[in-house]
Amino acid sequence: MTKAHDKHSEIAECVRKNLEKYFRDLDGAKPGPVYDMVVHAVEKPMIEIVLDQAAGNQTEAAELLGINRNTLRKKIQFHKIR
Repeated sequence: MTKAHDKHSEIAECVRKNLEKYFRDLDGAKPGPVYDMVVHAVEKPMIEIVLDQAAGNQTEAAELLGINRNTLRKKIQFHKIR
């Protein structure tokens, strides 16, 4: 197994454990929109870290993320990053 695969598994396990806890803690209450909740919780710190790795270069960060630079700019505005 590669280090990248190991990290992928670690991140997936972290999400899995936190979602299981989220549903346990609901104690019978109806959950909100789970997909949006998880995407929004993960997306902002992911973009912040990748931007740091790219030394603030949005073109490089977009390439690392595998998204269009304009999409990245919209997400930066949406999450009020920087």
